[in-house]
Amino acid sequence: MSESATGDAHRGAGDDAGRADAAGRVARDADQVAAGAGDGTRAVRAGLPEPAKHEPPLPGPVFAAHYHLPGEPTGPYTYGRDENPTWTLLERAVGELEAPGQDGVETLVFASGMAATSAVLFSQLRAGDVCVLPDDGYQALPLVRAQLEAYGIEVRTAPTRDDAQLDVLDGAKLLWIETPSNPGLDVCDIRRLAEAAHARGALVAVDNTLATPLGQRPLELGADLAVASGTKQLTGHGDLLLGYVVGRNAEAMTAVRRWRKIVGAIPGPMEAWLAHRSIATLQMRVDRQSATALAVAEALRERPEVTGLRYPGLPGDPAHKIAAQQMRRYGCVVSFTLPTRARADRFLDALRLVDDATSFGGVRSTAERRGRWGGDAVPEGFIRLSVGAEDPEDLVADVLRALDASAA
Repeated sequence: MSESATGDAHRGAGDDAGRADAAGRVARDADQVAAGAGDGTRAVRAGLPEPAKHEPPLPGPVFAAHYHLPGEPTGPYTYGRDENPTWTLLERAVGELEAPGQDGVETLVFASGMAATSAVLFSQLRAGDVCVLPDDGYQALPLVRAQLEAYGIEVRTAPTRDDAQLDVLDGAKLLWIETPSNPGLDVCDIRRLAEAAHARGALVAVDNTLATPLGQRPLELGADLAVASGTKQLTGHGDLLLGYVVGRNAEAMTAVRRWRKIVGAIPGPMEAWLAHRSIATLQMRVDRQSATALAVAEALRERPEVTGLRYPGLPGDPAHKIAAQQMRRYGCVVSFTLPTRARADRFLDALRLVDDATSFGGVRSTAERRGRWGGDAVPEGFIRLSVGAEDPEDLVADVLRALDASAA
């Protein structure tokens, strides 16, 4: 490392002031835009710098490991593992989407969603602490649990559905919520869980990956931290890995920032720039994908071979009532089960407009038999379908045709 611990301590106050000054200069009338604009306007304008003659509206990526730094090491940009102007713009953009018009909110971007998740959990918990996780969340959470327990942290789990995590909250230091859950698409009441956790002195973090900031805003619902993989629908093109943490608890965010510095789990400037560019179309993509996902779910509901159909936006879905209270859009993922593993494999092979691939949220539809990975408590014929931006009638027709073809 090129800077010493003494140097880090020496410039701490100057860095904080410099970051505040830089953030204040990033966007023209950003607070007014964030507070009063619609989602599409906000997404298109998010994080843009003050216009300057002969300069692009969104500056290109800044590739720098170090910066000119004569004299005392103060100011916003000193070393490439700590800050980057391209990150600054992206962080401002994400913050304007996750917490429009809110004061005292900080955003930090990471190299991946798991880097962001790890930063929150491992920066907040110590040996002897208690953490509550969902037992039906993202596939990597069991790996995280094992590592937390290896560090002497007690981990309790409960399902997302029916706010079951309430039953294991006593004595917890941190509650981790994933709603909708991946891949089962259960939903919990963020407000209720956050109030209960805070009453017990626990910090609340919400994985907002599947919903995106246009689907729900966890900080407005009482959470302390919103965490997400920007790899998915936020950026939506399947061409980069990214994660972020947004929080209004200053002490917690300071610890998250320190963890990022120690571990070095930072995004490349090109990835950060691509992410910011992609956010401009977020509202158009999310609206199209959500509407088409509902159309696909409605079509699947009529098929006798389909069981366990889940989509939070579908009236009659077990999660719909709570989802309608806290979500503004219901996401792009539909899950369902076909009778056998062989039937599911034939269905996936028969699709023509849907790629057999993992991940979700991209403009090109994807689907997979989720059980092939192991780790998810799902039937062998369970399908997770991520709806893209194709014409709705074309995608529905392809899904129904593949179901027919797979019956033989």
